[in-house]
Amino acid sequence: MKINFQYKIAIIVVLFGTQITIAQKKDENIGTEVVNVVKAYTPTISDAFKVKETPTLDDEDTSKKEAIQYSIFSFPVASTFTPSKGKAAGVENGAKEKLFSNYATLAAGNYGTINAELFVTQTLENGDYVGAMLRHLSSQGGIKNVELDDNFSNTAIDATYGSKSKKLSWNGDLGYQRQTYNWYGLDASLYENLLPSDKDVFLNGINPKQTYQNIYLGGRLALGESVFKDATIKFSHFSDAFSSAENRFVVKPSFQFDVMDVKLKTNFVLDYLNGKFQKDYFDATGLKYGYTNMGIQPSFQINKDDFSVNVGVGIFYSMATASGTSEAKNKLFVYPNITGSYKVVGDLMIAYAGAEGELKQNTYQDFAQENFFVSPTLAVAPTDQKFDIYVGLKGKLANTIGYNIRGSVKNEDNKALFKNNVYDVLNTNTAGYTNGNSFGVVYDNVKTVSFFGELKADFSKNISFGINGTFNSYATKDQKEAWNLPGIKLGSTIDVNVTPKWYAGANVFFVGQRKDQYTNLTLTEPVKDVTLDSYFDLNAHVGYKHNERLTFFLKGNNLANQNYQRWLNYPVQGIQVLVGANYKFDF
Repeated sequence: MKINFQYKIAIIVVLFGTQITIAQKKDENIGTEVVNVVKAYTPTISDAFKVKETPTLDDEDTSKKEAIQYSIFSFPVASTFTPSKGKAAGVENGAKEKLFSNYATLAAGNYGTINAELFVTQTLENGDYVGAMLRHLSSQGGIKNVELDDNFSNTAIDATYGSKSKKLSWNGDLGYQRQTYNWYGLDASLYENLLPSDKDVFLNGINPKQTYQNIYLGGRLALGESVFKDATIKFSHFSDAFSSAENRFVVKPSFQFDVMDVKLKTNFVLDYLNGKFQKDYFDATGLKYGYTNMGIQPSFQINKDDFSVNVGVGIFYSMATASGTSEAKNKLFVYPNITGSYKVVGDLMIAYAGAEGELKQNTYQDFAQENFFVSPTLAVAPTDQKFDIYVGLKGKLANTIGYNIRGSVKNEDNKALFKNNVYDVLNTNTAGYTNGNSFGVVYDNVKTVSFFGELKADFSKNISFGINGTFNSYATKDQKEAWNLPGIKLGSTIDVNVTPKWYAGANVFFVGQRKDQYTNLTLTEPVKDVTLDSYFDLNAHVGYKHNERLTFFLKGNNLANQNYQRWLNYPVQGIQVLVGANYKFDF
């Protein structure tokens, strides 16, 4: 038996020894050898473990991969060896959580708070899909020592229809949002010395309610294999209860192609804005503003091993069709757009730097979403961010711990700052926002030196933790202070899966002192600088997964019961508790 086996092997080697394959050199011979089987083949599977890692911290654009073609010429080899069948060791697999396409959430809490969400989506034929989302959050108010109504509500509905394939993807969006808020931030000096009857007359004469409405229509188009990369388009109409109206139309097409190892990209921007306010703050003629910003942003990118650099420029031309400020005029802007990164120690340490600028189109809608208590009498104009120069390091301290530190210097002309509006008893405009309980916008040239640090960790698949901090220093040209801008911001989060059924989490954030100015022209000293105290807010939640569809949860906000002021004379609600449930489903 041994002679026959060797004889067969020798014949095969002679016949096929001259064949060439990708995996074998020309001068290699298989050779002959006696194989003695002394034990039946009993394969086993060794224990395995999975190391959880944070995502690789790398640039968005990676090096171009070389196309490699493999060609293998195979031939059969006769063998009399027949292994016995092995039995795989048993491996215990965890139950895979089922994913649902739709969900509904309903919760209620103190202060008469109601929170509801409904999201539905359905995949149609040929890759088409349709979806819709309804969101509602409201509170009946009840903040301590607040004399005016302080309830609020926010309701929005969004719908989308689109299609996605390898060569083409597109979607169209339609949405409507309605928000109601109250200018409840009265300074106590306006009524604390009045007789009870006079106080009632004064307070009852103020209607603090404001309503915002937004209707938008937009879409996105992207081609898979084309010089034309993608394009977005959006039109929005924003209005309020005081006949203010703002229209904005934005188009952003993008083109990209490769030449050798260089990636060329060009972005175009058309940003049209037009709006009006019925009155100014002192009941004179109305205010109108309008800007058309056109821009082109060409750039090229080079990726070499551990080094990546993007060099570009932004050229914008702004036309002031209706002046929002006295300084508004047609002007050409040129901005740097340079970024780069270098892997100092693989993914453990990546150095990055950049110098970027932009022409930022400020809008009434953006101001109202950042500060709900602005008056409908704003001066609206764009901000010229001349440059933002930054350097930083990011990477991993361990497989499950990532970090990012960064320092920057930013120079902005015509930067918008929120400032408390003046109270004047002789003001003929008697709207609910003219009692020193609203905010206007002032502009100034501001230089900001900033330091940012962040640490994220996934200690296990059940525990994740993050902490970050930003430290800012401001220098203004005309204004006395960088109004309402904090010098310090800190935040931290933790999420824990206690058991397969129970989970919990918490987040805390700290905001440093801010400066504002209260002006009451009826006082002997009408102008008073005010320092808003720093504050921290502690929030937590706990949930129970009853089954794969139904989850109950309990949320708590401002658990430290801090009666802090986010804006001057605007205290927030105390401890807030919300109880609710989430239900996931498919059609």
